Amino acid sequence: MKKQFGIYLLIITSFSLVGQTFFPENGELYNDEVVPRIDITINPDTLEWLYQQENLESDVEFTARFIFDNGTVRDTIEPVGFRLRGNTSRYSQKKSFKVAFNRFTSGGKYYGVEKLNLNGEHNDPTVIRSKVCWDILRDMEIPAPRSNHVQVYINNDYYGLYINVEHIDEEFIKTRFQYNDGNLYKCLWPASLQYIGDDPDLYKFEQNGRRAYTLKINDEVDDYSDIANFIDILSNSSADNLVCELDEVFNTYDYLKVIASEILFGHWDGYIYNQNNYYIYNNTISNKFEFIPYDLDNTLGIDWIGRDWGTRNIYDWQNHGDYRPLYERVIDNPQLREQYTYYMNELVNQTINLNTLVSEIEQRRDMIAPYLQNDPYYPLDYGYTMTDFYNSYNESLGGHVNYGLFPYLETRINSIKSQLENTTMDPVIKYIAHNRSSNTEVWIRAYAEAETNNPTVSITYTIEGQGVEYQDMFDDGQHNDVDAGDKIFGGSISNIPEDSFLTYQIIVDDNSGRENILPCEPVLIPAAGVGNEVLFINEFMASNSTTIADEHGDFDDWIEIYNPENISVWIGDKYLTDNLSSPRKWQMPDAYIEPNSFLIFWADGEPDQGPFHTTFKLSKDGEEIGIFTSNQLIIDELIYGPQTTDISYGRKVDGDFDWIFFEEPTPGASNQTSDIPQTVDNSNFTLYPNPANGNTVYLSEKISYQVYNIYGQLVAEEHNYDFINISTYTKGIYIVVSDKGIKQKLIIN
Repeated sequence: MKKQFGIYLLIITSFSLVGQTFFPENGELYNDEVVPRIDITINPDTLEWLYQQENLESDVEFTARFIFDNGTVRDTIEPVGFRLRGNTSRYSQKKSFKVAFNRFTSGGKYYGVEKLNLNGEHNDPTVIRSKVCWDILRDMEIPAPRSNHVQVYINNDYYGLYINVEHIDEEFIKTRFQYNDGNLYKCLWPASLQYIGDDPDLYKFEQNGRRAYTLKINDEVDDYSDIANFIDILSNSSADNLVCELDEVFNTYDYLKVIASEILFGHWDGYIYNQNNYYIYNNTISNKFEFIPYDLDNTLGIDWIGRDWGTRNIYDWQNHGDYRPLYERVIDNPQLREQYTYYMNELVNQTINLNTLVSEIEQRRDMIAPYLQNDPYYPLDYGYTMTDFYNSYNESLGGHVNYGLFPYLETRINSIKSQLENTTMDPVIKYIAHNRSSNTEVWIRAYAEAETNNPTVSITYTIEGQGVEYQDMFDDGQHNDVDAGDKIFGGSISNIPEDSFLTYQIIVDDNSGRENILPCEPVLIPAAGVGNEVLFINEFMASNSTTIADEHGDFDDWIEIYNPENISVWIGDKYLTDNLSSPRKWQMPDAYIEPNSFLIFWADGEPDQGPFHTTFKLSKDGEEIGIFTSNQLIIDELIYGPQTTDISYGRKVDGDFDWIFFEEPTPGASNQTSDIPQTVDNSNFTLYPNPANGNTVYLSEKISYQVYNIYGQLVAEEHNYDFINISTYTKGIYIVVSDKGIKQKLIIN
């Protein structure tokens, strides 16, 4: 997609719901209809070193060769990084491994992922429990890793049957939430989410040599202010204000489904019971934290602490004596408790059919059994045999295996059904989003769910704060609401004066006496318009290896901004971003761009290196770049695709419509190409007055021309005219294009 002259081209049919989770297909790498073979070839001395007792905790990655074969594809990748992974499993006989495709190859990926987790599942005699949990989570539309069973060979020796579980990292986040520029925290014991003070650095405390809340994205910046604010609101909001205030910073409604799922699983080694094993991600589209479950092998009847997880109270599931504010405050809130009850009921009565689930598990059991038959490590930790493997699906093996898999599921589901409270929930509203289809029209979407399944959904709004009005929303596939019957509702507000701001909320009525309205504070949409100054994203490079170094000698990503005006432009009140949904991501420095000049910004994620170093990096795989005013109005934006190392992407001519790749980049200078000379001759015609605010703009000679508005739409077309009638034009930037292809900017105040 090409961006033209600061035109913010809003394609209304493609705008996404704020915070909505996406679910990638399994693809070849996670194909779970077969059991692929993975071969690792590594120096034998290195492998021996990895297995020595004193080295088990090492995270050093060693070079190896990786071969993947699922019967359809066979690929060899070399070199990859290889090491042990896990916590207590490092000391088991059957160890788990991590494969890193990007360790020795910058940006290296395989089928879109940078790392693989090969889990030995040594605690689980069925070698299937975590796979069952991951699949149920995905059925519940919770962002969970993809997974499949694989056979692992190292140096051509069979190491056994493993579960290949998708690694939770930047790539995982981007495929689920569109962007991966927010903070991602890996949370391990004792990550209780308890409030310990206002200072963000307090949450950097360590346990066993690592942080309880370990920052995995944006770790160079190391800013914990977002998680500190989240924990403050979670812990210190009054009971009356909890729902509203928590909704501002946390995807509460999807977390209710996580609670239901984890309590079904008996996931005692997660957040609620053991303050352990989860991720939270600050979604920069919604500005809300998302909860991501992690490490589900100790589930479905596996127990190490002497509890009966099959019958435990679903409303009193936490570790008694240890405070878990996220679970306890939610379960103690009447409205959220009712909504949690609804999701739990949906899980055990609709999502899961026990007979069907058992049949599916049996089919997978029979598929993986031949690969376990010769697994040399399966018997070593607990003496398991193939007889134990088959028996463990139907009966307890004793020790830490308190239940057979099928008896656990039956006991847990029946226990849950007997405990469910007889309540009706307030409607759920989430993923609220809006977009302008024109200066005077706004489309709005939201996900709405009610227990009656036939809610009435509407927009309540004000223009300039005057008078409350209503507009119906629809789930019929005809109102920009995606598909009919998917619980995503769409509607529009039209005839908005361009110089007026708009506020709105979503109301859902279940038509049985229950109503909900969110967000609690109305969403503000500023008046339509663009910034007064004209700046262009003129050229950039998203993979810089040798082209140009910054003042520290680093070859970092860079963005060139161009000022086409005859006056200097102060940029200290403007923002640069790589996420158009987060327009105030990085404030530009206190500096000027001189007339007809260029500035280079280093997109390296290292703002401490200087005022022209941004807090973000550019993605070689494609993303967005935008310049915004302080009140979040667009000045210029670009959506770009995959890039090539040391090849820049820029406007064919400075400030022009068309974009091309430059084999000879021109950072900080005018864009020139050897095959297409810069031939714009602005002396062909002139416009006056410009800027204009009357009814007529005159041309220096009679020409044929077209006029485009800021959305790239044709506004007017005339032949052999020496003036433009602007009496019906709204304020903003227009482009006048002559029949010779000469372009002039027209600004109407």
